[in-house]
Amino acid sequence: MNSEFAVRSMRPGELELVLEWARQEGWNPGLDDSLAFLEADPSGFFVGAIGEVPVGSISVVKYGDSFAFLGLYIVHPDFRGKGYGKAIWEAGIATAEGRTIGLDGVAAQQQNYRRAGFEPAYLTIRYGGVASALPASTLVAHPLLDSRLEGLLRYDSAIFPQPREAFLAAWCTGRKGRRTAVVRKSHKIRGYGTIRRCYEGYKIGPLFANDADSAAALLTELIPEAKAATVFIDVPAENREAIALAEGMGLQPVFETMRMYRGQAPATPLKHVFGVTTLELG
Repeated sequence: MNSEFAVRSMRPGELELVLEWARQEGWNPGLDDSLAFLEADPSGFFVGAIGEVPVGSISVVKYGDSFAFLGLYIVHPDFRGKGYGKAIWEAGIATAEGRTIGLDGVAAQQQNYRRAGFEPAYLTIRYGGVASALPASTLVAHPLLDSRLEGLLRYDSAIFPQPREAFLAAWCTGRKGRRTAVVRKSHKIRGYGTIRRCYEGYKIGPLFANDADSAAALLTELIPEAKAATVFIDVPAENREAIALAEGMGLQPVFETMRMYRGQAPATPLKHVFGVTTLELG
């Protein structure tokens, strides 16, 4: 390993560089994900660098006082096989000592993650394609008004392991190529979802809902934002209603990951998770 190598916090502009690496790896991040990612935990993003040159990265984003999520673990292809990845991994993990840590692992890496103390929790299937139909629903979803974000934050905190107010305030606010919708019944939130423009097509996430009828209303409101482009949704395999909705729109499985945890797995109500927020931040 080069003696000038060190792991440090990301500097301005380096997260955009790492997201470009992620694009080159085929992970297809959103075009403006860095804005919300940094709001989630500004201290949670790291690079391994030789002198001033970043060669690898990891994010360990802390939520609340007991949970963290690991992602963006990349070593640039020109610098693999030299021990940099192990050093970056160990430095990132150390920042979440005492917390449960989650990650989404591809099949090729799951054994390595198990050796590092991560245990499988559930399979996530990415469905993708051009939606050929919109699902029927008895409900109607509406675009989120920024002035009504407070109720959405409360709803999200009952599903995601820890509150994430700053992240959602940035993730859900209306920007070009990004749209958030909420469905209500009797003035109570029954679900919400966000669609965002990515390097390839659009991704929907989160898609949290009380039931399939509520999720269908959200999809009907969100899908037109894609304007007939490819749409992707990361669906927990245990949520059969979510899979039925994806397949009913003509989407097909294109990719799988395993949600894994080191430490006590949070009691996530997967029946309400019709789409994971993002494989990078949980």
